[in-house]
Amino acid sequence: MNARFLVPGRWRLWPQSLSRRLALILVGGMLAAQMLTGTIWYDMRYGKTMEMPTRLAAARLADAVALLDAVAPAQRPALLQSLSRDDFTLRLQAPPAAHAMLPSQPVLARADAQVATLFGEVLLARAGPREWRMLQIDLDDREGRQDAWLTLLNDEYPHGHFKTMVSLADGYVLQAEIAEGQAGMSTAPQSAAFDYLLRIYVLRIALVVLIAWMAVRLALKPLNALAHAAEKLGRNIHSPPLATDGPLEVRTAAQAFNAMQRRIIDNIAERTRFLASVSHDLRSPITRLKLRTEMIDDETRRDKFRRDLDEMDAMISATLNVVQDIDVQEHRQLIDLDSLLESLRSDQAEVGREVSIAGHAAPLQGYPRSLRRCLQNIVENAVRYGHRARIELRDHADRVKLTIDDDGPGIPDDMLERVLEPFYRLERSRNADTGGFGLGLSIAATVVQAHRGEIVLANRDGGGLRVQIVIPR
Repeated sequence: MNARFLVPGRWRLWPQSLSRRLALILVGGMLAAQMLTGTIWYDMRYGKTMEMPTRLAAARLADAVALLDAVAPAQRPALLQSLSRDDFTLRLQAPPAAHAMLPSQPVLARADAQVATLFGEVLLARAGPREWRMLQIDLDDREGRQDAWLTLLNDEYPHGHFKTMVSLADGYVLQAEIAEGQAGMSTAPQSAAFDYLLRIYVLRIALVVLIAWMAVRLALKPLNALAHAAEKLGRNIHSPPLATDGPLEVRTAAQAFNAMQRRIIDNIAERTRFLASVSHDLRSPITRLKLRTEMIDDETRRDKFRRDLDEMDAMISATLNVVQDIDVQEHRQLIDLDSLLESLRSDQAEVGREVSIAGHAAPLQGYPRSLRRCLQNIVENAVRYGHRARIELRDHADRVKLTIDDDGPGIPDDMLERVLEPFYRLERSRNADTGGFGLGLSIAATVVQAHRGEIVLANRDGGGLRVQIVIPR
């Protein structure tokens, strides 16, 4: 099962590989930055859309101010009535209320402030210097709805809606509410939306993802090599050391990894030498004891001494064998599983034991001597405790599966995993007198792990033990 997203709780979607995490952080950060910089496009698009309505509205208001300045106060009500339209509403306030009606300039959004600046430039250029205030700016669609984002991306002829006040020459204050369109010029919102989404987001996101992927791949290549080396080290302690090149941090990690590998090799070699030395030293007194045993007159006591000494000698040999088998030092090569299993079947048949084989498999990369020892241990256990062994071989594109069944008493469910531990023996379900020292299954499990495989023990429904081995290709 792929474990990239097997994280409990709210972090379930957080990727587990470092490369995906870095890519997600880079892409997420760039998208967040892009969303912030997208406001620049909005300001530019907003300013461009509002330019025509702003100039037209400011020019209309400037012309109205010039006409009102040119007539007497008594004539202004009639003039205001003739100038006012549905989209151009004017109201006049007397001088005593002028200062009350010209408050300080309200705070406008950045885009609206730029529009107000343009409005004032056009107004003062046509009407002359005077005091004025922009009270409100809105961008409406043709239906009068105020939604700047939707209007920018949907409406071809958006309208600018302005509320402003301006002082006349004699101190009167003119309040104006103006709605002005694009004077028949389309703003082409579809092309703008396409340009915004495609060039600013889609293409940029694709470029960011590509750059992030290349950067992460380049940066994590040495770390991937380190991970593969660690995996190979678990299978073969004598795998080649890592190259000490690349970035400083990677070189430091590689040097530490190589040093750790050397220490492990030295420790294993020292342990092996220690066990070999102990076994050599122990065999000498065991040999002397065997000679002295032959001098015992009582035959019953002599046989007991022999069995004890033989068991001690066998334990020493088994301990050395397990140390040597756990330390896989072979080179990987193609293994003909059909021939290997047939060889095991033939060996067992020579001593009168029944082994049957079903199925075939293509050659598999592995360690031939170790794999033979692994399967031999399992088959010997099956025929020793279950009287016969039935081997089923199934070949798949990505793995090979071996199933070994016997008709023995099986193993208690709570001990199925413990029997894979070194020197662990069952005293009840299997005969201890005919058994070994609890190393056969332990060696088999170690060899399977060296092949990156999996070994599972289970009791069969009809009785007996089933051993399943899956080795990936």
